[in-house]
Amino acid sequence: MDRSDICEVLHFIDGERVPSADGATLDNFEPATGESLGTIAAGGAVEVDRATAAATRALPGWSDQSAEYRGAWLEKLADAIEQRLDDFAWAESVDNGKPIGAARTIDIPRAAANLRFFAGAARFQHQDAHRSRMAGEDLWNVTICKPVGVSGCISPWNLPLYLFTWKIAPALAAGCTVVAKPSEVTPVTADLLAQVAQEVGFPAGVLNIVHGLGPAAGAAIVGHPGIPAITFTGGTATGAAIASQAAPLFKKTLLELGGKNPTVVFADADLDAAVEGATAAAFSNQGQICLCGSRILVERSILQSFTSRLVEKAQEMTIGDPLDDSTQLGSLVSASHREKVEACLQLAREEGGEILCGGQRVAPDGRCSEGYFLSPAVVTGLGPATRTNQEEIFGPVATVIPFDDEAEAIEIANGVRYGLAASIWTRDVDRALRVSEKIEAGTVWVNCWMKRDLRTVFGGVKESGLGREGGSDSLKFFQEPTNICIRFDSKGPGSSDE
Repeated sequence: MDRSDICEVLHFIDGERVPSADGATLDNFEPATGESLGTIAAGGAVEVDRATAAATRALPGWSDQSAEYRGAWLEKLADAIEQRLDDFAWAESVDNGKPIGAARTIDIPRAAANLRFFAGAARFQHQDAHRSRMAGEDLWNVTICKPVGVSGCISPWNLPLYLFTWKIAPALAAGCTVVAKPSEVTPVTADLLAQVAQEVGFPAGVLNIVHGLGPAAGAAIVGHPGIPAITFTGGTATGAAIASQAAPLFKKTLLELGGKNPTVVFADADLDAAVEGATAAAFSNQGQICLCGSRILVERSILQSFTSRLVEKAQEMTIGDPLDDSTQLGSLVSASHREKVEACLQLAREEGGEILCGGQRVAPDGRCSEGYFLSPAVVTGLGPATRTNQEEIFGPVATVIPFDDEAEAIEIANGVRYGLAASIWTRDVDRALRVSEKIEAGTVWVNCWMKRDLRTVFGGVKESGLGREGGSDSLKFFQEPTNICIRFDSKGPGSSDE
């Protein structure tokens, strides 16, 4: 695979890759070089209408099939991704700027795993029955789950195929058909997925992909009367706009939004493990993960030793060409995003913070000299209430905040408007459980970070989201339960005394 294979990103509607009706396109750029990758079909209401019509036509045939049938098709998609692992990983790295090692070992395998997991989960989904015996009659209440219908799935740019499949897989497994929109910043692997869907003969109209800008294609999906369910992962401001549009239309809405996640390190922690974990949590994927631990809370008695080791680890990270297997830190996703992160670092300085390392533009040798690279930054000297410690930066920037006791650590950890995730580092099991229960977050890791079991619930509290994903929660979101009450008596079901 080379750049000619990803130079034209097209919509996928009713089983065919097609351009926009008016021929409109967007430019696509490689973050590591700043050079053009090609064009992206720029869709809007017309393309969403066409995709929704195709999904509506395909819905009866897809939803009436068994979970085994639908699961088999998802397995075929997973097989196709795994067979082209290197192609998908290369495309993800080029399009997003992430290290190819991460794409090859994390992002693309997880995308295939999402499809396989929900293929299996749907096969094992059960329906509840409750027996009620009353005088002279026997009642059975059976709850059945029906697909909600055509579902709108909107995914972000930071983990492109990983989170795209996290949304479409449960929708398809639950019996829904899909109109999906990947981010216009990183659309390439969604287009590759469309190509492999064609290759395996995936049923036409069941999966539709519309590319384009959020205010055009995304808003058209959210507002379309033929799409009763919306799932979105992205920024909190965009999530609020989607909620305000979807709520008056009574659409089911699932939102996974931003985070300002704490990494809490107690003095009794395994210091080496805690430094490794905090470094990974802060800077993985260039800090461009909603689960990143961008606020590192450290018990004051170990503050100096921990911080010096953290700075050392950050400075040791290999920044370079994302296509080089030795690269640990790739480029930020765009020039504008790098400028946004740099503005946040300038704000930290203005608030009185000290940047102990990083925050500088980097120009790797060779083809990446004009890419959007930024060295990982560690910031100290800022109070918990400063904007730097309150607002999501979404880049390779971590702040270190001291605390004196457990109560203060919990207060600082919870003192933001977000509540997505947290990690706690301690050898004290009682403390780990006690603090975990008091942390306001949808996920709390103890002595680890970013360990995921797809069966478990996932989502955020406060301004980090609405609803839950994962396992049965994802399947249930894409279904509507109906209770059926059946009366039996001694003469058999439905008989009367006449």
